[in-house]
Amino acid sequence: MVSTVLVVTALEDFTADKVIAALNEREVPVVRVDPADIGPALTFGFRVGQDSAVWGGRLRTASREVELGEVAAVYYRRPTPYAARFAHLPPQQRDFCVAEARHGLGGVLNHLHGASYVNHPAAVTRADFKPAQLDRFAELGLSIPPTLITNDVEQVRQFAAEYEHLIYKPFRGLPVGEDGHAGAIWAQRVDPASFDDALSVTAHLFQAEIPKTGDVRVTVVGQKVFAQQIAAPDGALDWRRSNWDELIHAPITVPAPIQAALHRYLSSFGLVFGCFDFALTGAGDTPGHWTAIECNPNGQWGWLPDAPAITEAFADILSRKEAADHDDARRL
Repeated sequence: MVSTVLVVTALEDFTADKVIAALNEREVPVVRVDPADIGPALTFGFRVGQDSAVWGGRLRTASREVELGEVAAVYYRRPTPYAARFAHLPPQQRDFCVAEARHGLGGVLNHLHGASYVNHPAAVTRADFKPAQLDRFAELGLSIPPTLITNDVEQVRQFAAEYEHLIYKPFRGLPVGEDGHAGAIWAQRVDPASFDDALSVTAHLFQAEIPKTGDVRVTVVGQKVFAQQIAAPDGALDWRRSNWDELIHAPITVPAPIQAALHRYLSSFGLVFGCFDFALTGAGDTPGHWTAIECNPNGQWGWLPDAPAITEAFADILSRKEAADHDDARRL
């Protein structure tokens, strides 16, 4: 039976384009689908029951068609939210259609028998909470910044009294505004003396500032580890707020104990891939120099200098060339 890779993502996805191109070069069948296209441009008929104990049927896009049983791997990237497809409807109808599409079409695509997921959306959801990430880092013996999550201004002031500099960062990015664009709030130093009781409105994440010598992005795909030290020319606290075309990159070796911890981290969440951010407090040649900041279980990597090698690592996983066992990231 043909082994097809199903790529679940939006139409404009530069990162997915790289992986699809690599799979095409290997002559691996690929079907790209955005579930939010549901309608005339995306139709399906799935059955389970008397003749089969697993879901079967065909999925048709405007240019491709695939039998569910042919799907050997799913590259779950960044599909368009279902809500965008039904935004024109009144609220009650919109919410109903969104829920039906997510639980019907999404429910089948997320439970394909025998398919490997990179990464499974349920695993991404579990691993997407910063409190869970920090907790797991600590369990694995990695250094983390002293952290406070609170909505109490007095708690912040007490926390600040223990450390020279305090950093605030959001748990999530800003949602899309009425203009259709999403903004960003970067990690930034804050003065607790400027806070008032308005802090009680929602949860906030504060961390002691690490006296870092640099930042590192570590991309792990299966058993392969790629790491780049990143510096902003303007010395910004958060390099993401700089012009990415002007960032300075340099390859760096991740100490073996850190690598082992990252593999255990991914395995514990049922992930195959993750983008880790670290703060360095030295040259980076010993584990003690590495402070774990966060892990994006569906992070961007297409802009990194080692993107070609990362692309091949994804193609290895999806075409099942890599021999490593990823049973923990298969169908949940």
